Formats: sequence, C-alpha cells, structure tokens
Amino acid sequence: MQRKLKWLFVVGIVGVAAYAAAIVLATPPSGVSVAALAPVAQFGEIDANVKTDDWKAKIDTKGLSDLHVVQVTIQPGGTLGWHSHLGPSFVIVKSGAATFYHGDDPTCTAHVIPTGSSLYEPAGMVHIVRNEGTEPLVNVVVQLLPTGAPRLISEPDPGNCSF
Repeated sequence: MQRKLKWLFVVGIVGVAAYAAAIVLATPPSGVSVAALAPVAQFGEIDANVKTDDWKAKIDTKGLSDLHVVQVTIQPGGTLGWHSHLGPSFVIVKSGAATFYHGDDPTCTAHVIPTGSSLYEPAGMVHIVRNEGTEPLVNVVVQLLPTGAPRLISEPDPGNCSF
C-alpha cells in the first residue's frame, strides 16, 4: 500500500512539474487589447445542416456552447503569442495587416492578411498572430467554444520561427 502511495505521489509531482513547465514555456501576448462587441451568447446543442445550390454547411455540437464576438487590437510590434483555440475562429481584419505563422510549418512562412480580408482558424491549430506593420492591427473575431472555455490557450514556442 505504501509503495502505491509513493508511486501516486511521484506521478502527481511529475504532472505538476509538466504543467508548470508548460506555463513557463508559454508565449504571452504583448501590445494587445480585447473588447467584447456583444455579450457572450450561450447555445444549447446545435445540429444544423444547410444546403443552398452548391454551398453547404454543417454545425454539430454536443453540450452547451458560447459564441464570442470580440475586437482584438494589436499595436505595431505586438503579438498574441503562440496559442490555439478549443473551437473554430473566424477572423476579419478591420484595419492594418495580420501576419499569421503556423506552429507546424517548418519553414515559418508568413501569411499576411490585409485590411478587409478574413481567415478561418480551426480548433487546435497552434499559431501566432503578429502585427509587423506600422499601424495598429484591428481584428473582429467570432468564436464558437465549449461553455466556460477560455478564448485562447497559450502554447509553448514550437521553435520553428527565429523570432
């Protein structure tokens, strides 16, 4: 019995250490402000299929979902840090230019999204958004997330980019 307790203690310590290391390695945002454009809306389960001519869409959720509509402003030289989301995100660049980098891209290719353009971010994709321009970057972001989930999960630097 004492041996099992020691084993559980060791496993617990390793888990806490791994969690602490992830927090230390996370890349924090800088030069960022977020403003809600609407109250968070909560939805029950959604099971919707739509087809119009050649276009179709499907939303299928289990459990409660929160819909966030926010404005994210990133100052020149600022960043959201490496992060991911637990649900889909739709981004519209209102002003400035957003530069996205993907965590799984070994070449660290910049994807520049100019004013008036948009981007879809699937859940779980590790990425970073940077304002490499000279004017503030303003994005409108719509996200569908599990109720109570954070809008953004800070992630460790994947090491594929030199910045």
